[in-house]
Amino acid sequence: MSAKLLSAHSTVFKCWQTRQRGLWRCLSTGSASLGSGSLKGRSCLTLKDFSSDEIKSLLWASSDLKHRIKLEKQYLPILQGKSMAMIFEKRSTRTRMSTETGFALLGGHPCFLKPQDIHLGVNESCRDTARVLSRQCDIILARVPNQSTLEELDREASVPIINGMSDLYHPIQILADFLTLQEHYGSLQGLTVSWIGDGTNILHSFMMAAAKLGVHLKIAKPKGYEPEMSLIQEAQRLSREHGTQFLLTDDPMEAAHGSNVLVTDNWLGNEEERKKRLKDFEGYQITMKTASVAKPDWTFLHCLPRKMEEVDDEVFYSSRSLVFPESENRKWTIMGLIVALLTDYSPQIPMPKI
Repeated sequence: MSAKLLSAHSTVFKCWQTRQRGLWRCLSTGSASLGSGSLKGRSCLTLKDFSSDEIKSLLWASSDLKHRIKLEKQYLPILQGKSMAMIFEKRSTRTRMSTETGFALLGGHPCFLKPQDIHLGVNESCRDTARVLSRQCDIILARVPNQSTLEELDREASVPIINGMSDLYHPIQILADFLTLQEHYGSLQGLTVSWIGDGTNILHSFMMAAAKLGVHLKIAKPKGYEPEMSLIQEAQRLSREHGTQFLLTDDPMEAAHGSNVLVTDNWLGNEEERKKRLKDFEGYQITMKTASVAKPDWTFLHCLPRKMEEVDDEVFYSSRSLVFPESENRKWTIMGLIVALLTDYSPQIPMPKI
């Protein structure tokens, strides 16, 4: 009797599964898939863990969602019934707004957890938090001071973890940057990006992805503000593997020479460091003089918030500045990433030239 009941229950479940797959196909099936290597169930702690084709597939999904939702005004409740824990130990405008609104736009329920709510590693261990949240939600985004916290969350959680920014990497910012450049130039292959500033988490993420997309990377930083040595070595290896250029210098004009894209980040630091950093970074403000040695089609990126000492108003508010489209694309790329990690999404538009 129990065997018959089990068989009947199994038949009902299979029918339900078939129905759900049919509904899903109505929502997401397109003319092509993201490829044979599904990202479903993966975490995104660093783009170092993603291949060239995988990063391209994330940009494709992001571009597709932007096209369908923003331009075609489609309603795509792809994440209906799913929830996301958003752990923020550091404040943010773009990461919070893009993730919260993007997840909700796709039908999901984002849950924002600030330090006063969750006490990560204080009142409750990171290990226990990961296991509890895995039973409450489908995915976790964490913006934390230490990369090691993300790695522990990933080890202990049974759901995907997304790095919303750590001391070492900021992968979701770089996805937005590359989507912005792809939209502007029509292709990423052969572009030269010049980083002028501090050896930050954003630079580290550029270093782990640029060569994989055929992008040359030139870095100018003052002495003592170098990127992590292990990441320099990895970037050099990736550059050799993919046939791109990788330059490290302490001369901003050398880095800017012949570049398509000028990029900087917040290098001013806190008030205690301000005086020393202003001296150390003398000559590192991006101005029209910097741009004068770049290519005629040069553009400018900054992850924001920005300080005048990093880039002057003439460049920042010029027609060459892509900072506000870049900021908007934080939303579409986090949506593309989440959809790729949680579903078997298939874009409808042809794959952009990347």
